[in-house]
Amino acid sequence: MSDWTPRLRGRLLVLDGPDGCGKSTQLRMLLGWLGQRGLDPVEVREPGGTAIGERIREILLDPACEEMDLRCEMLLYMASRSQLCRERIAPALAEGATVVSDRFLSSTLAYQGTAGGLSFEEIAAVGSVATGGIEPDLTVILDVDEAIADERLPADRDRIEQRGPEFHRRVRAGFLEQARVWPDRYAVVDTTPPPEEVFAALLDRLQSAALRWQQPAAPAARSPTG
Repeated sequence: MSDWTPRLRGRLLVLDGPDGCGKSTQLRMLLGWLGQRGLDPVEVREPGGTAIGERIREILLDPACEEMDLRCEMLLYMASRSQLCRERIAPALAEGATVVSDRFLSSTLAYQGTAGGLSFEEIAAVGSVATGGIEPDLTVILDVDEAIADERLPADRDRIEQRGPEFHRRVRAGFLEQARVWPDRYAVVDTTPPPEEVFAALLDRLQSAALRWQQPAAPAARSPTG
């Protein structure tokens, strides 16, 4: 695999999927794997990842904020994302680092879009401003049946996790639809098997994507505007 791992430098990789998909486990495994190969990955998360973003995260996930309007919710996610792109993601990509993000714009499209009811066009327009044009090189959707996902969630759930099974069914459908529409930029991995098997499948998808990329990434083309 050493022949393709250098292609991961200067790339933005996103792990995403429904709550309870096993994303945290796969993220830790991927970060460890990248580190063992000398890529020194930069880990970020959404919402959060910066001092400002973490304060926004507290509001977004607080069950006490149940009266939050859907557009307010979407815009708060975008505000956190904007700060993250400018403060951490863009500088890291410009230095040729491999950035691994726990969620990105794909989550907004699934949660506030497909499941929440906001239009793709509205989210995409705001997202373009928030990210400054930064796009993931690969978004891996960690897919799992919503019943299994529900069993994996903790008893003490945040504001988003507390939403009912029908909402989370739509979230899952939203992620799978994105992968169908953008097959060159997305990959889907079933997280029902044991974590080691899931990770092997994740690496297989990552290798397939990396072999399509030029080497190395062009840092100047990845910086946000504004």
